[in-house]
Amino acid sequence: MRTMHNRALHFVATHPAQFTLQVFKAFRKNQGLLLAGAIAYYALLSIVPLLILVAIAFSHFVGEQLLLDTLARLLEWLVPGQSKAIVRELANFLAHRAVIGWFLVVTMIFFSSLAFTVLENALSIIFVHRVAIRRRHFLLSAIMPYLFSLSLGIGVLLVTIVTSSLQSVASDSIVLFDHEVSLTGPMRVMLYLFGLAGEIFVLTAIYLVIPAGRTTPRHAFVGAVAAAVLWEITRRVLVWYFATLSQVSVVYGSLTTAIIVLFSLEALATLMLFGAQLIAEYERLNVSPKGPAAQPFVTN
Repeated sequence: MRTMHNRALHFVATHPAQFTLQVFKAFRKNQGLLLAGAIAYYALLSIVPLLILVAIAFSHFVGEQLLLDTLARLLEWLVPGQSKAIVRELANFLAHRAVIGWFLVVTMIFFSSLAFTVLENALSIIFVHRVAIRRRHFLLSAIMPYLFSLSLGIGVLLVTIVTSSLQSVASDSIVLFDHEVSLTGPMRVMLYLFGLAGEIFVLTAIYLVIPAGRTTPRHAFVGAVAAAVLWEITRRVLVWYFATLSQVSVVYGSLTTAIIVLFSLEALATLMLFGAQLIAEYERLNVSPKGPAAQPFVTN
């Protein structure tokens, strides 16, 4: 096994362009853009119900405004430039939360899990060599979206608690051990790197948990780093494009926010699936020719 790993690592190190081209070809063969579009569509349906559930659950533990501010900062990573519009609608919903019944809660839970279910199916196509060998039990697949949603909710709560402890971060300095520390220059860079580390952690968790079979932590981390770096570049380009060149508001009018959010989610889903494809292609380099061959998907 170690010999095959060394051989695969040597191939990638000596032929990086060929390996990258191999990843692109496999991504195109697996209809990566089509899969990303499906994930983005269901994520658009899921994001508001999931945020509503998180806000309702955790508004009992932390201040509502603090929670909304934290969600706005987190959404800037997910839908750059549109977080304020989403949080504004979320605040309007929370203002009338007294009318929420159990049926609506169950409906929101169902829709909040759709994106994870579609993501699991998309990753099953990318990691088809695993699925052909070992398919996950359907009960585990059924409850996993809810467990992952719960984990994300707990993560939001932890971020909110940390934010409440560092409310002065919005200013130019904080006080640590009776010393004033400036947040300009290197300190702001450090805070940005902490945020980037959070992105990599979330993507690594997705690559470890969602696909059927087993992803090694090292492979998941490498795929997450690649996807996170590409997304950091892409989301800055998106913010600049929609702020300076885009005429989407002229074309779509009142639907502008939904269109931009959908486009941003599709870009994120594309890069997330590309990171998964990177892991899958590296795994295929390690697969023994004598192992069981995965049966290809057949479409009409």
